[in-house]
Amino acid sequence: MIDSTDIFSISGKKDFEKIAMKVFRFQYENNLVYQEFCNFLKRNPSNVKSVIDIPFLPIQFFKSHEVLSSKESIQQTFTSSRTTGMQTSKHHVTDISLYEISYRKGFSEFYGNIENYCVLALLPSYLEREGSSLIYMIEDLIELSNHPDSGFYLHNYNELIQKLEELDNAGQNVLLIGVTYALLDLVEQHQFDLKNTIIMETGGMKGKRKEMIREELHTILCNGFGVPTIHSEYGMTELLSQAYSLGNGIFECPPWMQIIIRDPEDALTLLPQGKNGGINVIDLANINSCSFIATQDLGKKYPNHSFEVLGRFDNSDIRGCNLMVL
Repeated sequence: MIDSTDIFSISGKKDFEKIAMKVFRFQYENNLVYQEFCNFLKRNPSNVKSVIDIPFLPIQFFKSHEVLSSKESIQQTFTSSRTTGMQTSKHHVTDISLYEISYRKGFSEFYGNIENYCVLALLPSYLEREGSSLIYMIEDLIELSNHPDSGFYLHNYNELIQKLEELDNAGQNVLLIGVTYALLDLVEQHQFDLKNTIIMETGGMKGKRKEMIREELHTILCNGFGVPTIHSEYGMTELLSQAYSLGNGIFECPPWMQIIIRDPEDALTLLPQGKNGGINVIDLANINSCSFIATQDLGKKYPNHSFEVLGRFDNSDIRGCNLMVL
């Protein structure tokens, strides 16, 4: 069994690699879906000697299989949003405290004490469905902020505009976290000049607007809110940890999470820093599901372990995926 205390007290590269190898061995033994996948690739604890040898489970498996490394009862199931005809990802969580520790410590790593903020959430498309891991996290951060004005705003933009300006003018630190299209809607209704507010976008137009490149999007939001930078959160249903960008679309991970870039032409080959490819995530908080996930995002990693998200694979563009379907 893996001790979660070890995971959330990782310090340094050697520490991370030691625990990642321990998690790999544990999940190979206890996660039958992952074990079968590893065996198909002829990888197992006897020939996986370092982190770069560990197989990464394609994220699509969360749609087609029950990805579990624990026999404990499921406390929570997080589901991805879906469009008509699409299968939903399901992330079964047997110990919800792992998620709570991960996002609380992760937020603290980048932003300090949550009690220093008033948290305003503009996440209408997430609020209108059940099973969102993002809503679970934001609900808890709102409560932990212990601020009377913290809360969710659905479509009541006028109230949000008034509240945001009042709080900012009073010198209150504010975190406005929103889905991208809703933030754009907000700045189309009102021009802000905010001095004490962090604007954090969670990505995605949810089919409400045309997609745009990050530079264009962030320029519009910076001008609209009167802020120098736009922050971003990188997370997904299948992960229990988040990376954060404090500006310019460059993300950093908490100590128990790392990004590795794979060759888009050969899913089993990893790429050096500075090369564009598929994003593989090691999320050691995922002890009881799978910590080694090949996402459908494209990205680039930099020497200081920061990374950039460049877009998504079109399914037809993923090479070597015939190796990835059992």
